[in-house]
Amino acid sequence: MKKSVFADIISFSNILHSDNSVIRKILFLICLLLIIQAHSLAKQRPFVQTNEVIVFFDGPLEKAAREIAAIYPGLKSEMEEIIGWELNYRPAILLVHDAETFRKMVNHDMFVAFAAPRKKLIVIDYSKMNGRRFKLRITLKHEVCHLLLHHHIGTANLPRWLDEGVSQWASDGLSELIMDRKRYLLDKAALTGKYLSLRELTRAFPRDKLSLSLAYEQSKSLVKYVEEEFGENKILEILGYLKSGDNINTAIRKSISISPDELESRWHRYLRRRTTWFVYLAANIYEILFFLSALAAIYGFIKSGIRKRAYRDEEEEEEGEEWEDFDG
Repeated sequence: MKKSVFADIISFSNILHSDNSVIRKILFLICLLLIIQAHSLAKQRPFVQTNEVIVFFDGPLEKAAREIAAIYPGLKSEMEEIIGWELNYRPAILLVHDAETFRKMVNHDMFVAFAAPRKKLIVIDYSKMNGRRFKLRITLKHEVCHLLLHHHIGTANLPRWLDEGVSQWASDGLSELIMDRKRYLLDKAALTGKYLSLRELTRAFPRDKLSLSLAYEQSKSLVKYVEEEFGENKILEILGYLKSGDNINTAIRKSISISPDELESRWHRYLRRRTTWFVYLAANIYEILFFLSALAAIYGFIKSGIRKRAYRDEEEEEEGEEWEDFDG
């Protein structure tokens, strides 16, 4: 490992010894292992570099690496213009060709990329890009937003839901999750009232697939709500207060003059107003029809089995009667 990696380990060690929360210690250890693993994988690979970015890649991905090196400056400028801050360092990007290798790095099969801001590193599972330039651009833009936010805001001051919500909002909606994730989960939560609370999403997201998808949907939706209800400038204002050292509760109060709990309650009411069972059913009509078709198929299969069984029983009964006639 290089000297910079040892520095990161020492930094993480200091944090672990100063924090009594077992959960936070575990999360920091996971992040530490990700950084060490990604850094170890990166240094063994060929790379393309410019004045603004260095791209490590697996053997077959040289063309993709050169493409990323070419488009990165424009994407970074777009993100800097949206947020209003500069990302004044040269990050590293690691392109992984094998999906299983990437899955082992994140220990989850729903992610296509992740950012390690402390290491100034982005890791992308290129096997899930499917050769689509648009998907690659948006994924990279999303991860650059993570680097930008963490470059200016201390990790302790940046809630996970805001980090992910702003990154989705600023990058046109795509998150680290694969695009085919269930999009009806937030509508279902609005109808049933079974949300994940913002307090649950402050430091980490859940690991199970449905809750994880819902966490991402909620994060994006809440940031969009702030934009629609209070204006885009209020999102940037909240980020500005966090950058200056305020915690999230103070930042929200200073910017939109209500408490985080009140913001959450208003957002829930907004979701209930725009979500009805009719809208929910209409949005999921294909899934519902598929489910009903599956039930019909199962019913038909069972009914056919019952008929066949009855037919066999009838044949056996007739054969028994024939043998009785013969014996007589």
